[in-house]
Order: sequence, then structure tokens, then C-alpha cells
Amino acid sequence: MCLILLALRTHPEYSLVIAANRDELYARPTAAAGLWEDSPRVLAGRDLVCGGTWLGVDVGGRFATVSNFRDGREAPRPQAPSRGKLVADYLKGAEPVTDYLSSVQARRDLYNGFNLIAGDLTTVSYGSNRTPGPRRLDAGIFGVSNHCLDTPWPKVERGKAGLRRLLSGHRALDTEALFALLADRRIPPDADLPDTGVGIEWERLLSPIFIESAHYGTRSSTVLLVDRAGRLTFVERSFEPGQEKFETRRFDIALGRGVCSATP
Repeated sequence: MCLILLALRTHPEYSLVIAANRDELYARPTAAAGLWEDSPRVLAGRDLVCGGTWLGVDVGGRFATVSNFRDGREAPRPQAPSRGKLVADYLKGAEPVTDYLSSVQARRDLYNGFNLIAGDLTTVSYGSNRTPGPRRLDAGIFGVSNHCLDTPWPKVERGKAGLRRLLSGHRALDTEALFALLADRRIPPDADLPDTGVGIEWERLLSPIFIESAHYGTRSSTVLLVDRAGRLTFVERSFEPGQEKFETRRFDIALGRGVCSATP
């Protein structure tokens, strides 16, 4: 994941809104969102290299999402555990989110840099191995890309402003409007770009909300809504590199009953 926008208890109809883009190498094998055969309570896409995921839910209302922390001055460790497994392990388990993030914090140094947001119907928390410890999130609008939570990168600030605008007026949310926000391809001025040690050309390429290049870019966009009646809506839109066409999958979950229905 390279952009996660989250609104927590800021709308009269929705207790949780997530709009997120997953950016990845086009060649990396990936499974589209669906219920997992080996963990049928988990709904998520899947990285077919390491078996984890970037964003998912379980049918009881637990959710989690992760992004990498970008620092071009720090050599990645190829043998480090998969950060996508942090999401998968939380979704497959039953540990309270505060306990889970504390356990992750205890082994934080094993991983390459990450940001992890996880929660359930009552508690949402953020953890990273680049910040001192887990933080419980109160009501508000949050954004994270490949730095710490709410670091004011242009894509994060633009995304949060767009989400705030869509939430204003207290009307029912339009998933297409959220996908339009995630499709923003505008490149900020060089003066506004961060310096993460990857060089200005890569900073430009990685700066839009929606990324396109020859070998790397936005593979999928996801909208997750939880309304105050206990209904969860999960919509994933996946893209073909260099093409306008996309595939959309929608899942609706009645959280009180743990029943998931899919719409092609």
C-alpha cells in the first residue's frame, strides 16, 4: 500500500471509511480480493509471493492495512519477514488490537520499515517500527503513505482534503467519488516533494496519488465502508498496466451475522 486514507467516526452514517491504493511491481503475482480458502473468515486480496495482504477484513469486523516505509538511504533486508503477514496474522487471529500491536512492537526490528493500521468495531490503532509505540486513533481523518502517519507529503494532504470534502454535507457516500479521488494522477511541483533518498526522478514518479510507470504503479484501489447499522462494504478495483480497463469486485458483509455476499 502506498496511500491509505482513513476517516474514523466523522460522518453520521459511517463509523469507518478507508480509501487506499496499493502500489507494486506489475510483475508481482497477486490474487484479487475474495474469501481465503485457508482462512474463510478473511476477505482480502493476496500477495502470492509471501502469502500476506495489504488490506483486508474479517467477517466479524476486524480490519488491517499496511504500507512500507521508504528510505532510500537504508538498505532493505531481503530475508526480513513479510510485512503483509502483519495484516494477515491479525485478521486470522482473535487477539485484541492493542495486544496485537504491542506484540508487533516487541519484534519491530525484525522487519523492514512499515506502517500498520488495525482495528475492529470499537478500537483503531496505528503502529510503526519508525515511531516510539502504538497509538490509539480517536475520531478524525488520517492519511499515511510511505512515511509516518499524517506526514504532510503532497499526496497525503491532497487525499485527506479530498476525503474531507466528500464527507462534508453528511450525505451518503458515493464509492465512485472515492475511486475518483484515488485516481488522481497529478504530479506536485518539485519544491513540494519529499527527499527520501531515491533521487528526484523517483520522487516525481512516486508522488501522485495514482502511480503509473513502465514496471511499477498502482495495481488496485480499495474502498471500505462500515456504516452505523453494522454493514460493511468492501470494493476493490484492479487495473491492467497501461490500459484504461479495470475490474471491480464488491462484497457486502452483515457484521452481526458474519454473512458475506459478493457482487461481480
